[in-house]
Amino acid sequence: MKVDLNADMGESFGPWVMGQDAALLEVITSANVACGFHAGDPEVMADTMAVAARHGVGIGAHPGFADLQGFGRRRMHLPLKTLRGLVQYQLGAALGMARAAGAEVRHLKLHGALANMCAEDAEMARACYSAALEIAPDIIVMVLAGTEQQRVVEDLGCLWAGEIFADRAYNADATLVDRAQPGAVIHDPAFAAERIVRMVQAGAILPETGDPIPAAVDTICLHGDGATALEIARSVRKQLEDSGIEVVRFEGRRGRL
Repeated sequence: MKVDLNADMGESFGPWVMGQDAALLEVITSANVACGFHAGDPEVMADTMAVAARHGVGIGAHPGFADLQGFGRRRMHLPLKTLRGLVQYQLGAALGMARAAGAEVRHLKLHGALANMCAEDAEMARACYSAALEIAPDIIVMVLAGTEQQRVVEDLGCLWAGEIFADRAYNADATLVDRAQPGAVIHDPAFAAERIVRMVQAGAILPETGDPIPAAVDTICLHGDGATALEIARSVRKQLEDSGIEVVRFEGRRGRL
């Protein structure tokens, strides 16, 4: 049994530092690098990608809403044409910065409110993913497993990988519990690790209430901005490996689960 471990990163801005990216890149196998709209800047992108490449960590573009103040976690209602441009602009920047670093962008993952809205709205997800595939047809689209995101990539026939979360609670429909709700964000490394091992072994999302949801468990995410992100990453990796689960970069799948 194999699984990938990814983290959102590259979220610092100028002299303002967020997260422990260098240390995380020694633990994870895939990195989702902010593209400057919700967080990050060109220098941070370049530096993060260069370090990821040195560690053999897969690099992903992590586009979000143009919302630096809200960290891309505030919902914005934009025309589909605008969404397409938003994704293509950020992915294009990531592709260029990776090339300059002697690396490549192998996957795409939507950020924050943009991702959550696309998990609920197939038309919105299709606009974002089809826009990305127009400029990078071989890119692997990382999706929130069991949501509209997954149904869209299955229909598009592109390469995709299903993602579950180590540090977020789930609703019964496989969407994430709103951050404003108690218990939505998990901070306990031991609990996060034990929970993730159960989900990987079950091949299913285990929501806080409701039945298990069979899912494509290709990669496990943790948020690099969390106070316990590094501890959770180390705990999750150790528990997975101690359970006989190999932690390696995902290769992507095509078609329906």
